[in-house]
Amino acid sequence: MGEKIVLGITGSAAAFKGVALASGLRREGFDVDGVLTAAACEFIRPTQLSCITGRPVRTVLFGDMSDPAPHISLTDGCSLLVVAPATAHFLARAACGLADDLLTSVFLACQAPVIIAPAMNSRMWNNQATVNNVRLLQDRGVRLAGPVEGGLACGTTGKGRMMEPEGILAACIDALENRV
Repeated sequence: MGEKIVLGITGSAAAFKGVALASGLRREGFDVDGVLTAAACEFIRPTQLSCITGRPVRTVLFGDMSDPAPHISLTDGCSLLVVAPATAHFLARAACGLADDLLTSVFLACQAPVIIAPAMNSRMWNNQATVNNVRLLQDRGVRLAGPVEGGLACGTTGKGRMMEPEGILAACIDALENRV
C-alpha cells in the first residue's frame, strides 16, 4: 500500500482531467480517496472515479451513519490533498474558510500539504477577487499547479486552463519528496 492522497474534484469542464490524475496517482502506487462536489457530479460520476481508484468515492458531508465525520476520517493518515480541478467558487470558499460541503470541510481539516489546480475562464482567473483568494491561499501554504495558457471550455484562449494531469502528478510527487 502506498501513501494516501485525497483527490477533490470540483464542478468544471476539466473534471475528466481529475479522473486522469487519479489514474496517474494509482500507477505511481498511491492510494487515492476521491471526493466529488455536487457540481462535479454534473460532469463525472462517482462510479467512474471509484473504478479508477478502487475505493469508494465520497460526495456528501452528512448521511453516511457508518462514518459520521468523513472530513476527519478522510484526512487521517493523508499525505497530500489535491483539488483538481479547482473552480473559482472553490477557491473563494477555501480562502474564506467556509466548510459547508465535504470538500471544503476536508480542506479545513487536512494537516497535510495541499495542491490546487485551478480551472476557469481567464476573465474569472484574472478577476481581483480570485487574485486575492489565490494570494491568501498561497500565503497559508497552499501550492498551485497552474493554471496554464490554452484553449478554454467556452471556446476562447487564455490563462485559466487546468494544467495537464501529468504536470499535476509531477507537482504531487515533488511536494511529497520535499515535505518539511
